[in-house]
Amino acid sequence: METPVFEEFDAASDCDCPGCRHRTRVPPHSPTGRRALTVATAAVAALGASGAAALPAAAHAPVRPGVPADEEPDTPQGARAPLHGPAGRPAPAPGAELATISRTEIIDRAKTWVTAKVPYSMTAYWSDGYRQDCSGYVSMAWKLPTNEWTGSLGTVADRITKGELQPGDILLFHKASDPQKGSHVVIFGGWTDGTHTTYTAYEQTPPHARKLATPYAYWSDSAKYLPYRYKGVAAGTASTAGTAGTAGTAGTAGGAPAAASAYPGASSFGPGANNRHVTELGRMLAARGAGRYYASGPGPRWSEADRRATEAFQLAQGWRGREADGLPGPGTWRLLAEGRGKDVPAAAASPASHGVAGYPGRAMFRPGAENPYVTRLGGQLVRKGFGRYYTTGPGPRWGEADRRAVQAFQRAQGWRGGAADGYPGPETWRRLFS
Repeated sequence: METPVFEEFDAASDCDCPGCRHRTRVPPHSPTGRRALTVATAAVAALGASGAAALPAAAHAPVRPGVPADEEPDTPQGARAPLHGPAGRPAPAPGAELATISRTEIIDRAKTWVTAKVPYSMTAYWSDGYRQDCSGYVSMAWKLPTNEWTGSLGTVADRITKGELQPGDILLFHKASDPQKGSHVVIFGGWTDGTHTTYTAYEQTPPHARKLATPYAYWSDSAKYLPYRYKGVAAGTASTAGTAGTAGTAGTAGGAPAAASAYPGASSFGPGANNRHVTELGRMLAARGAGRYYASGPGPRWSEADRRATEAFQLAQGWRGREADGLPGPGTWRLLAEGRGKDVPAAAASPASHGVAGYPGRAMFRPGAENPYVTRLGGQLVRKGFGRYYTTGPGPRWGEADRRAVQAFQRAQGWRGGAADGYPGPETWRRLFS
């Protein structure tokens, strides 16, 4: 009989079985550890020689969130696999009928992992039986009977266009030539602005599941993300709570105007306010052209972004003075809720600097700088494919992610040394926005 070959590894979970407890308490090269390994090897050899039945498996603790899968998957999304855990069941036969699910249920299911902050893992399964990676997350949200991966999600979905996207659809990038590099999938939660350049993404990514305002189609490799719709999704639209209306008007579904909500009162807005009415206000403002004032999706906590967006809408109506103070009164709320009044006009081009249109000068891009030009720069870097340095959306405060993204763009031009220092000069700006 060949000598068994063993691999040393650290326990991947907090499993309570005797073997896992022994590995976590005894150093792998200690005499105790060697004796236990020798005894186990001898016992297996004896059983093999005598033809006796195999030793009974050690009793493991009940399945819990984070328990590792049986095998290391071949790709970051893992292979197509059955569900694991208490609800685990064999994979259905090919051609099995897909269950019908509403868009609202898809988003509600996606939110459960975000709320629980389910940690990302390519080899572990959550307590609901789904693998804790990006494709397992979509499988969970769509309530699929198996854990799919980026290479198979397209078989249970149909390709759609950007204009057809609705909450519960996905944006999928599968790199067939090398799935380990770049493949990813996110759930579309709805547009956050009227120009359809930013959307709410639900995704499973290190360190855990998150909900984040994301530039279309994604931070990097944007052109490779394709929209898909689950074949089993029920007709209709999901609730737009927490996102901008999918048809460009806040609180609409499929283009039909929603009933105007009542003005909640002046006390719901202003410094210190934290409630759902602030979120609703932000969504309506974003749908009317004021989305550029938000570095991330509108939320329940009142901020300067809410005040500036409200002020921009009020100024667009021709109001001045106290009528355009950035705090929504009954008149402002009524126009927004009923979809009336004038939209916020697009931002005017900034004045030319150093002979380059729109370049605001080097002082705008230095440590401590905080201004709209930093946000604009970051957005363009993302669109050009240099967004991998951003862990969150580009915002108005200059940071190391901005510098590294600019430096990568500069090096892509063939520049080196001081010409690729990560700070945008006139020529960097010209090439980036040309």
